[in-house]
Amino acid sequence: MSADTDPIIVMRDVHKWFGEFHVLRGIDLDVRRSEKVVICGPSGSGKSTLIRCINGLEDYQRGEIVVDGIPLDGDVKHLDAVRREVGMVFQQFNLFPHLTVLENLILAPMYVKHMPRREAEELAMQLLERVKIPEQAHKYPGQLSGGQQQRVAIARALCMRPKIMLFDEPTSALDPEMVKEVLDVMIELAEEGMTMVVVTHEMGFARSVADTMVFMDQGEIVEKAPPSEFFTNPRSERTKLFLSQILHH
Repeated sequence: MSADTDPIIVMRDVHKWFGEFHVLRGIDLDVRRSEKVVICGPSGSGKSTLIRCINGLEDYQRGEIVVDGIPLDGDVKHLDAVRREVGMVFQQFNLFPHLTVLENLILAPMYVKHMPRREAEELAMQLLERVKIPEQAHKYPGQLSGGQQQRVAIARALCMRPKIMLFDEPTSALDPEMVKEVLDVMIELAEEGMTMVVVTHEMGFARSVADTMVFMDQGEIVEKAPPSEFFTNPRSERTKLFLSQILHH
């Protein structure tokens, strides 16, 4: 296999427990470069835990995870190297309330990548343009709408020039009228070839962006298929039930 066809994320027989609770059960997942993988499933199925294992926010007890050739094996150097390559956007925006939007963005490039301040500010402004809110640069997060804060959070993750972006239900805390503005930014990222793993219930987004749909239930991957197959002809009864509940609201 050439480096281009090697998957950038490899999960093999990954198990995780929270105490007695077996939250991930034998997860096998490959994500290729530039692939968009959308993970869906009922609450408590392990979706967020899976995605948090990919950048070491959660550790796992069995199996292996390799990100861009770097094993997540408990070695702190490996963990740091992976985190430099992986951007993450959460449900909650996690912005520093006492810093302006611009200051939120330049923090990591300056302190982690030792980028000079002027260069970091130029990069931050380019990314605020990209998420269509350059005029908000000098405001504080509390002065922004939820949709704007989430777009700042995406721009902040992009400031580290990641190879992979992880999204953990990025629109679930937003008012309905703000969902589209965040999804539009994600669609643009997808079109530019970013490798993306997205946990979401936004099935319209999934249909238009995903290369691969993954359905999880009770800590397992139940089904994996391209969207065309996944939505029109799901194989598992559990997938069928989930889709009938979520698509007919």
